[in-house]
Amino acid sequence: MDGTLLACTLLLWAFQVCGGAVTVTVAPKVEVLKGETGKLPCTYSVSQAASNTVVEWYIEESGARKRVAFLSAGKGKSDEGTHLTGRVALGEDFSLTISSVRPSDELVFICQVTAGPAGVGYGTTMLKVFFAPEKPELTKPSSQAISAGQTTSSEIGTCVTMNGHPQPRIVWFKDDQPLAEVKDRKEKTYMISSVVKEASGLYTVMNSLYMQPKKADKDSVFQCTVEYSMPGEQIRQKKSDTITINLNYPSEEATFSLLNKDPIKEGDAVTMKCETDGNPQPEFDFTKDAKPVMAQGGLLLLKAVERADAGVYKCTATDFDNLDADLSGTISLTVNYIDPVSVTPAEPQVVTLGDKVEWHCKTKASAGHTVHWKKGSEVLSQDGILSIQEASYHNAGEYECVGAVPSVPGLTAQARVNLTVKGKPMIEPPALAEVGQEGDAVTLKCSAYGSPPPQFTWKPSGKESVSVEGNKVVSTVTLQATAQVMKDGVTCEVSNEHGADSETFPVSLKRAIGNSADRAGEQQGGSSGVVVAVVICVLLLLLLVALIYFLSKKSKLPCSKKDKKEVASGEVNNDIVVEMKADKATEEAGLLNKRPPPQQ
Repeated sequence: MDGTLLACTLLLWAFQVCGGAVTVTVAPKVEVLKGETGKLPCTYSVSQAASNTVVEWYIEESGARKRVAFLSAGKGKSDEGTHLTGRVALGEDFSLTISSVRPSDELVFICQVTAGPAGVGYGTTMLKVFFAPEKPELTKPSSQAISAGQTTSSEIGTCVTMNGHPQPRIVWFKDDQPLAEVKDRKEKTYMISSVVKEASGLYTVMNSLYMQPKKADKDSVFQCTVEYSMPGEQIRQKKSDTITINLNYPSEEATFSLLNKDPIKEGDAVTMKCETDGNPQPEFDFTKDAKPVMAQGGLLLLKAVERADAGVYKCTATDFDNLDADLSGTISLTVNYIDPVSVTPAEPQVVTLGDKVEWHCKTKASAGHTVHWKKGSEVLSQDGILSIQEASYHNAGEYECVGAVPSVPGLTAQARVNLTVKGKPMIEPPALAEVGQEGDAVTLKCSAYGSPPPQFTWKPSGKESVSVEGNKVVSTVTLQATAQVMKDGVTCEVSNEHGADSETFPVSLKRAIGNSADRAGEQQGGSSGVVVAVVICVLLLLLLVALIYFLSKKSKLPCSKKDKKEVASGEVNNDIVVEMKADKATEEAGLLNKRPPPQQ
């Protein structure tokens, strides 16, 4: 078939040389994406005029030509019975347009021009169709874990990419490094690939990786990439997700560790973990002081440990793939403790006001410890002895002895004692009570210490309520501030079996502090204004005198000394008379529009 095509081509060339020439120009290659529209240009020229020129487009399939469109007498038509029927059109510029391009359209297209006596000419162009494949999917085999050191290769994973055109290529990566493509199954690492051309003309590529992994590959990360071509000679990539392999390998050493970070104390939960560097983990046996203890796999859990749980714990693993390895480890567990605090005397203490009282506190612990007394948040003693020389009502209350091991956070013990101080009642100094006006209601509080709690009596009486605030008892009374109350006050009397006490609470009118301050401010503001006005008047007067003196020196005044005398002795009708005299009183009188007093 190829020989026949060559002979026809030579005959056509000979005809053109003898009878004329037709030159056809086409693009060597046209690239288009699947589903889009492709345009194949075609132009021609002839050596002599031709009255009837025919342009035809052919496709070449299996070495044979098949016409798909032609142009005759200025009209383009498409041929029936081809896979391009209904999707091709021939334009007035002789270009062939193909809509909804398919992968099956990737063929050699021939533009042939027949120009009568000038002959026949043609040009060939290749239509290339592209379509990006889907993201590759990487899966692990469903078989059991792979064992390191095997003499046969095991499947690591299979990579599949679908619907690409032209046929894409799969590349394997291990720890981000590409693996050489090997197809020889005798090698330790090789790939098996298969390609399926779908009915759509797109390609699905499947590639499986086989290896003989070692222990060093236990944490390796595998990935595959699909490389595919796009128009413009572009090479693009899409990456799959990553996988790791489940690799079995023998143990070589064991690690036995205590997971608790802080020092262990009584009551803590303790976790010890035993593991090896192999996979899967072997069986573990645990002992304490050479006696077996129960555990869960490689974890030994102790809940609420006691000091008796201290000792030497040992873990032993047995790996049948490496029986010669020493797979064991030990932990020396220390459990810190502190004994309950002992206080002497232990019972609550009741003393008389002014008596001495003393407590002793002690304990034992696994490490250096402290003992201190405190009341509330105040630390009173740090040597274990609490001594009060003269008990007062303020000393009454609860005290706590705290033992602690500073090197072990949270390791403490406490004991509490209570002190009661008996004695006659004592009233706190009374506070001044104020009312807006006589007859208003006033509320008074009388606070008293004493044990037993004292009884209260108010004179005069009112509406009374009693409450306890710490070591003191508070009686609150509300009554009317009568003239007698304003004069004599209100008396609070307290008493118990040990004695009595009384205090008088004064009641007075509220002082008008705000009004007095306002009046004082107003007076002070008025005085300040007067002072400022006087200062301004004095300054203006001095300026006027200075101006008159300056003008007299320059002889610019309308009157001379003679005129001045005449004015002084004559009758004065003007409102203001200005005279320059040495006499200070006369000068001031003239300035102030007054006559000087007659001399006596």
